[in-house]
Amino acid sequence: MSLLYINWDVNPEIVNILGISLKYYGLLFLSGLVLCFNILKSIYKKENLSIQAHEALFSYALIGILVGARLGHCIFYDFDYYSQHPLEIFLPIQKGPDGAYHFTGFAGLASHGGGIGLMIMLLIYSRKFKIPLMTVLDAIAIVLPLAGVFIRLANLMNSEIIGTPTDVPWAFIFHQVDNLPRHPAQLYEAISYFIIFLLVYLIYKKDIFKIGKGFYFGISILLIFIMRILIEFIKVDQVEFEHTMSLNMGQLLSIPFVLLGLFFIIKSVLEKRKMKTV
Repeated sequence: MSLLYINWDVNPEIVNILGISLKYYGLLFLSGLVLCFNILKSIYKKENLSIQAHEALFSYALIGILVGARLGHCIFYDFDYYSQHPLEIFLPIQKGPDGAYHFTGFAGLASHGGGIGLMIMLLIYSRKFKIPLMTVLDAIAIVLPLAGVFIRLANLMNSEIIGTPTDVPWAFIFHQVDNLPRHPAQLYEAISYFIIFLLVYLIYKKDIFKIGKGFYFGISILLIFIMRILIEFIKVDQVEFEHTMSLNMGQLLSIPFVLLGLFFIIKSVLEKRKMKTV
């Protein structure tokens, strides 16, 4: 059976030129955002939204995701360390055993923090361009699962966010971690998110619900974070304090998103029914 296991030993670094490193994570992260940005262009056109607003969306989203994801990791997962090393929150450096700071890149991004950061920046964005917030959230939500696909593929290339040991024939052996066959939890999430994207995009193309009512925002975050909760059960805990928790930090942080998604789905369905009876 072990012959069927996938031996995964990918170098996260694609190339390094004069100390400047190009990594799969950054490439996939940026590629996902660019693809989502281009899909959103057709959505903006269909909804008669400003092209100028669409062009500005990328920078607002990028800032919100990166800042939110970084702060989310530092606050939710490693607060004890970063509260003592606040400079390392905002700069890609880390203090070494020699007492000197060394360039390390940003080690640690949390998707929940990225989601919160994105919503804050979209609130600012909606006011700036005078577009109703729910219209913006619905549009973003259609492509949000697709962005998640690229992020989890980037995690796979980094051999991070790995699954628990298993003997299933499709198990991955992450040689940069250890020699145990494990669930490819990153792939499970990537596949789940891609299916969610196809479902939400199909509903949108069929014009079943109008943008701006909250349905797409609701169903997207509901399904994403339900899958996140389920797959966390076969993931290795990211930080030590999670070992004693019934639900880990990722699952606990997902619950409010699930409830929020359920609220907007119910709200939009009830509003649609009410319109039909009027």
